[in-house]
Amino acid sequence: MSSKSFGLDIGVTSIKAVSLQRDKNGFLLEASFIMPSPLKGILATSPIEEHEAAETLKKVVSNAKIKTKNVNVALPDNKVYTSVVEMPNLSNKELASALQWEAEQYIPIPLSEINLVWNVLKRDEKMRILMVGAQASVIAKYQKIIEMAGLNIASIETEILSAIRALVYNKDKSHFPHIVIINIGSEYTSLAIIKEGTLIFNYSIPIGGAAINRALEADFGLSQSASEEYKKVYGISKEGVGGKIGSSIEPILASILNDVKKALAFYAEKHKDNDSLQQIVLCGGTAKLPGIQLFFADSLGIETAIANPWQFLTNQNLPKEILDNASDYTVAVGLAMRGYE
Repeated sequence: MSSKSFGLDIGVTSIKAVSLQRDKNGFLLEASFIMPSPLKGILATSPIEEHEAAETLKKVVSNAKIKTKNVNVALPDNKVYTSVVEMPNLSNKELASALQWEAEQYIPIPLSEINLVWNVLKRDEKMRILMVGAQASVIAKYQKIIEMAGLNIASIETEILSAIRALVYNKDKSHFPHIVIINIGSEYTSLAIIKEGTLIFNYSIPIGGAAINRALEADFGLSQSASEEYKKVYGISKEGVGGKIGSSIEPILASILNDVKKALAFYAEKHKDNDSLQQIVLCGGTAKLPGIQLFFADSLGIETAIANPWQFLTNQNLPKEILDNASDYTVAVGLAMRGYE
């Protein structure tokens, strides 16, 4: 069986598959496909719902014409405990013991229920360690559904780590800008601060794009599909009919923005960092919202860009539909890239 693997981003509202091929200058896109997630998603509980989730994964892989069965997946950031911690330089044995104590401080459930992994991000005067804990029951559910779909898990990580990989690939890390990646998912928003190409701070916000849809449905009596279309067309426009839509959307974005400001203030106080943040990068489906780039730039006073995980592709023309929805694919692209690490 081939050891090649592909990326599978199993979101609340959609599932994205991406397969890449590496060449000397970067990557080529071999295949991609996106389709709506089943109602209960991969964390379904009944046998019928589990079967539906597995069948949906099969369809995504089949429609994408991906041949390998080895898949890289990401756990939702709201189902994972992720922290970047600093410690004195320790031996591996000392570090393993110290991290158990650290995990008890960060993770509010018994460690006996957690799969804990860690990775040293930087080692100089101090060590900077990425610590990730996931409930064993959540991992077991992913394994069950993915195996039911006839696939083999090659790796599991978190969504924000996948997004970081996609957006900092092949950059000169010593000159990489000091940036904030904000991944606005359906039910939650993840924030990561990157310095010299490395994660140094992360934060999770319990609100996402679905709250915008719910606001539009409540304010205008729209169906779920209609609210999605209105959101895509008008965004946070100030004019005409769009002004009314924008007035419903803006309080949700303001709530996310308020938590972003709190996170950035906490980071600045904790790290006493003299290097100012140079850019905000927005990813996830909500990053396509018309006007959102200007909203964040004006509110934070920081240059803001929409993520383009396809920037590393070499001499390849992509369909307009994929380019127009580039920010949607950030996690899936990062997962596909993991197969080449």
